Amino acid sequence: MKKLSITTALLSGMMAFAGGFRVSLQGVRQLAMAHTSAHAEDASVAFFNPAGISFIPAKLSVAAGGFGASSKITYQNINTLESYQTDNPLGTPVYAAVAYKVNDQFSVGFSFSSPFGSTVKWPSDWAGKEIVQKMQLKGLYFQPMVSVKLAPWASLGVSYIHALGIVDWDKAVTQFGGTMNIKDEKAKGNGFGFGFYFQPNDKLDVSIAYRSPVDMKAKNGKVTFDISPNLYSLVGLDANGQDDFTATLPLVEEYTIGATYKITPEWKLSADFNYTGWERYNKLTLDFANAPVGNQASDPTVLVTPKDFHNTKTFRVGTEYAFNSMISGRLGWYWDESPYDDEHFIPETPSFDANVFTGGIGLNFNSFGLDIAVAKSFPKSRMVNNQYYNFTGQAKAESFYFGLGLRYNLIK
Repeated sequence: MKKLSITTALLSGMMAFAGGFRVSLQGVRQLAMAHTSAHAEDASVAFFNPAGISFIPAKLSVAAGGFGASSKITYQNINTLESYQTDNPLGTPVYAAVAYKVNDQFSVGFSFSSPFGSTVKWPSDWAGKEIVQKMQLKGLYFQPMVSVKLAPWASLGVSYIHALGIVDWDKAVTQFGGTMNIKDEKAKGNGFGFGFYFQPNDKLDVSIAYRSPVDMKAKNGKVTFDISPNLYSLVGLDANGQDDFTATLPLVEEYTIGATYKITPEWKLSADFNYTGWERYNKLTLDFANAPVGNQASDPTVLVTPKDFHNTKTFRVGTEYAFNSMISGRLGWYWDESPYDDEHFIPETPSFDANVFTGGIGLNFNSFGLDIAVAKSFPKSRMVNNQYYNFTGQAKAESFYFGLGLRYNLIK
């Protein structure tokens, strides 16, 4: 069996989230404040920085929530004026976290999240059907972690990442008069995270964190062709029209520095900077066991396409104001950068530079809390000019998302 190495094009989701396929929806409180990270009020900080669990003001903290993400992409050929629009289902990423303070110096925690993935669904007969008709990605992270107080005002945290993934990709193969589906539902990978968290005084929180790349290993993948059975033997397929593949699916690394400053006892201001290492994804290589659908003269089962992604930066600013002990209001803005230019636009990862505005409220009921968040993205339209695919025109996008979260802190 030959190797299938799938880089960003296969992995990527919708621009409705962060650039490429990074889904910035891991905490409802955080999203309402532009998805900033230096918030150690409850267990949701565990995903952003394992060191932060040392500063949660509770013996036991539990946080969980979910989101709805709606997005739509429109593509128009400016020469023919033909126009196509995606019909994406509502994305529903979720998260859950727990943190426990063993003693004043040592804390343990666990985070479950879905930081990668979504679905893009184009019409089956659209102009780019040989690139993609539908692509679904899910990347689930399971992160046990520990945090140690280095001093009353500083902590170090480390986490182990075990990731599970699902890839499901449909595209047309017109040379055989049909379609093909690439699927693996048991991809696995491992990584790590670490960070430092500081509270030098009662007004300032500082978070510095790193999350490693994770190479997802898909060992039981199937590619299924919907073509005439008379072609099965010609294409090298079994009686079910299938071929085997293995895969390595790399997920992105991320560096984050964030801070929250309490201007008054009621008013907080937060800011984050994210740096994402997309540069390692510079091409797409598909290597099938038998199917001759590639573009390499030396081996027709190998398909290689350039991607030329670059590293990206994200800037985030958020604020929270406590109207009273029960109700807090939150607002935020962030700038999300696409990892490629117009010459490398690809519809399986339709990414755009975007301004995103966020808001929400928090309700406190003693040990319990309820958080609500909404966000609206304003992507910049793009003039598509991908000469490799002979894919040109104009692409526009719109997206909206919302979230609901619950939290519980047991003080004693």
